[in-house]
Amino acid sequence: MDLKPIFKTSNPIIGVVHLLPLPTSARWGGSLNAVMDRAAREATALASGGVDGIIIENFFDAPFTSNQVDPAVVSAMTLIVHRLMNLVTLPIGINVLRNDARSGLAIAACVGAKFVRVNVLTGVMVTDQGTIEGQAHQLLRYRRELGSDVKILADVLVKHASPLGSPNLTVAVRETLERGLADGVILSGPATGSPPSLEDLKLATEAANGKPVFIGSGANWENIGTLIQAADGAIVSSSLKRRGDIEQPIDPIRVAQFVEAMRRARQPQMQTKSNSSVKLHS
Repeated sequence: MDLKPIFKTSNPIIGVVHLLPLPTSARWGGSLNAVMDRAAREATALASGGVDGIIIENFFDAPFTSNQVDPAVVSAMTLIVHRLMNLVTLPIGINVLRNDARSGLAIAACVGAKFVRVNVLTGVMVTDQGTIEGQAHQLLRYRRELGSDVKILADVLVKHASPLGSPNLTVAVRETLERGLADGVILSGPATGSPPSLEDLKLATEAANGKPVFIGSGANWENIGTLIQAADGAIVSSSLKRRGDIEQPIDPIRVAQFVEAMRRARQPQMQTKSNSSVKLHS
């Protein structure tokens, strides 16, 4: 997966729009317009702050189902994503939590979104929703049936979960890419807001063998300069919220702060690639 044609950069920042509770969720507030209006404000704040892409999640629908969400959630997310695509020009992705990759892919294919995030594509994870099994076989065939080129970014040893069996990061990355046919992988810390270790990112990048590796949680303006040296991009949510509080809306000042930190981190990488190119052609 070449990131640059989608995100216009090889090291994208993907900001997250956490949707307020949707219809049929435990905390549904009764107004889809209120959900759409907040999502529009957050997407605008992310875009104006300079992120390279946006992913939309039904984050506040917790507690989640382990597999297929209610059709009303799919309908609501389709309407919201379509509205946001008319509002901002950034590439948009979708994550239907907890692991309804089929619905996410269907929404993305219909509205023209660029990618989906899949929490468990391969293997078996024990979560607070129970046991979740990867469905790579079904998902990849469904993408083919849809005639879609939507990219699949898959979590490896996803947060808020434990693998069934002994975890091996290198094996998990390779199997997710080579056997699950993910287009890129995502590595997170143990929970929302927790970053992966630099050592784990290095292991994942080595195992990925040139395929994109994204930081999936815990990136902030202070640590991104270090973490991005061992990754290709970052999916960012908590650190862009007011006071860093996941419950709060996006803070445009924090977005700009993170983007500036990433810009500074990108410069040495671009210089290194430029020097390598000169050596190859000399």
